[in-house]
Formats: sequence, C-alpha cells, structure tokens
Amino acid sequence: MKIAIVHDYIKEYGGAERVLEALHELYPSAPVYTTIYLPKFLGPHRERFKNWKIITSAFQYIPFKGKLISPLRIIAPFIFQSLDLGRYDVVIVSQTGAYTPNLIEKGKAIQICYTHTPPRYLYGYATAREWKKNRLMNITGTLMNHILRMVDYQSTRKVDFFIANSQNVRKRIQKFYRRDAKVIYPPVDVQETSKKQQAKRDSARKGASSAYYLAGGRIAKPKHIDLIVKTFEELNLPLKVFGRSFAGEDLKSSKPNIEFVGEVTDSEKFELMRNAKAFVFASEDEDFGITPVEAQAFGTPVIAYKSGGVLESVIEGKTGIFFDKLSVDSLKNAILRASSIRFDSSSISKHAQKFSKERFKREIREFILRHDKKSFHLNHDKKNTGKN
Repeated sequence: MKIAIVHDYIKEYGGAERVLEALHELYPSAPVYTTIYLPKFLGPHRERFKNWKIITSAFQYIPFKGKLISPLRIIAPFIFQSLDLGRYDVVIVSQTGAYTPNLIEKGKAIQICYTHTPPRYLYGYATAREWKKNRLMNITGTLMNHILRMVDYQSTRKVDFFIANSQNVRKRIQKFYRRDAKVIYPPVDVQETSKKQQAKRDSARKGASSAYYLAGGRIAKPKHIDLIVKTFEELNLPLKVFGRSFAGEDLKSSKPNIEFVGEVTDSEKFELMRNAKAFVFASEDEDFGITPVEAQAFGTPVIAYKSGGVLESVIEGKTGIFFDKLSVDSLKNAILRASSIRFDSSSISKHAQKFSKERFKREIREFILRHDKKSFHLNHDKKNTGKN
C-alpha cells in the first residue's frame, strides 16, 4: 500500500507536528508533502525531521518566506491543488488549521484527513494575530475570509474520511463541513513519563525545588500566558514558563518569582513537569491540548480554563481543576482550590495512558486498514449494487 502524507507547513514544533511525527513513524517510507520546510526555526527539534523525504512547493523558493506564512494562506489553495497524488493508494492529510490542504488532486487514492481544527481564522475562534483591530485589515480580511471559507468547504468534498483530534473538533467538522468524523486523540509520550521515576517525582514534590507552578507551550495570544503571569505576580507564587513566543507575544516580568526558561527540549520539559506542583493552562477554544496530558502523565495536576478539548482530558477534582473566566480572580480561586486538594499522582498518571502514542498508532493503523483503497472500493461497489 503506497501512502503519502500532506502537512500545511513545517516551521514550528507543536501538537500538530507531534501527530505528523507519529504518522511518519507509522509509515516511515511515506513522503511528506508540504508548502514550506524551515528547519532553522525548529530549534532543538530540527533533528526530528532530518532524514525524512520532505517534498516542498514553490513557496520554498520565496524570499522571506518565514515571515509570510500567514499572508500565503490566500494563495495556498492553488499550491495544494497543483499536487497530483493519484499514484498513491492512501493520502493522509494533516490539517493543522493554517491552510486548505484538502484541495490536492488525489485521483483514485483514498483521502483521509486528520483534522486538528478547521481554520480558526475562518470560523470565529481566537487567533494569534489580532488583525481585526486595523480597520483596513478588518475589511480586507473579512472579504478574503469569506472567499476562503467557500474554498475550504469545497475542499472537504474531496475527503473520503475525516478523523478529528477530539470530540470538540468533531463538532466543528459537523458544524462547518456537514461531515462526521472518527475521533482519534493525538499521541502523547506517556509511556516514558508515567512509568519511569514515579517514586522520584513524588519525593521531589515534597522538596523546596518543587514549589513552582508551570505554564508554557507556544506563547501566543489565545494561550493567555500573560494572564497566568499576571496572576502569579499578584499571588507572589513561583512560576516557570517555557516555550517560544509567536506573533510578537514576548512576555516579561520584573518579579523574581517569575522565570522564563525559553524553548526547551522534550527531556527538559518533562523534567519541569515532573517537579511542578501543577501545570496551569489558560488556552481559549483549545482544539485538544497535548501539554496538559503530558503534565498528567507525570502525575502532575492541571489547572485549566474550562474551554475546548481540555474538557476531554482533565477530570475535575481528580486530575485537575477548572476555572470559568479568563480573569485573574477566577484563576486565583482555582489555584487556591487546587492547593487544598490532595491529588493522587498515580491515578492522574494512569488517566493519561488513554492518550498514549502507542494507542494513537494502533487506532490509525486499524482505521487505514479498514478504509484502504481495495476495501473502500469493494464496499462502495457492494453498496451501489446492493450485494452483501
């Protein structure tokens, strides 16, 4: 079975790229088609893609392309439409929500779309850039988004099967695309984080070095890291923040209790999570949210804004605490409530197992075997002829 993978662009390493990496581990000989590949922006993660067969588009040769990721979405549909992948049996499209990758020419190939979200900027969800503040950009952007919504919807007609990364995104697919989707949660490295050094972690939490709270990931506007920082400044509690800034969201604090550790490797991030008192997550309309699950894999409770996919990964009072409003007072109350609860780290860690990478690979493999080219056309022909 010949398989190809399609991904919007490769410039940063986040949840979508973790899914891409797991797909490539599952099908290592599959080429990855993408618009732009910029390893220099990947920091400590650039080696992950080193030996892949990555096929880029004409965008790769545009000067200053690293700064044009967002504007290029206007002409990205034409780039994907030029990709002829009809020689493959199965094409797995990794839809991050940045572009419209489903416009590919698939021929008779089966097209399976793993959707992290329909484009947030097209359907009214919080985005990293506040482009509506500029009047001219608001008028122009609104018109372009209207056109791009129509193109995005038409592109979904080419998809044979949708996979959603959460029930939350499944509902978005039903609402905007009028299609149903199978939910397969994204992969989290819970084996390493939940089975190793559990005793060490429990012991470390009792020491002075474990007194800090942790936040981080991609530092962008919808993540509301600024709200977390402000809250901890007022509480005067120790907070560590990891991650790389996005769209100019450079955060600073003059308070000694706030520490920005920058972009970190997985091992460094896991060590931070292992010793943290709790992981604080204030993302708005989060599609799924991998970092809260990673934290839970270490038995670390999560304090999360009650919104989006995190509702599917955090259990109130057992693996974490929710706060209802994106305000300092609401977050403060949640932190105080969490501090009064004795969380069972082993139960939290066990809960995270349902999101393992091994589970993801198994479910993807089984899904593709059930819907490969041969079985799909056989079932399609039986349906049309009425045969059993």
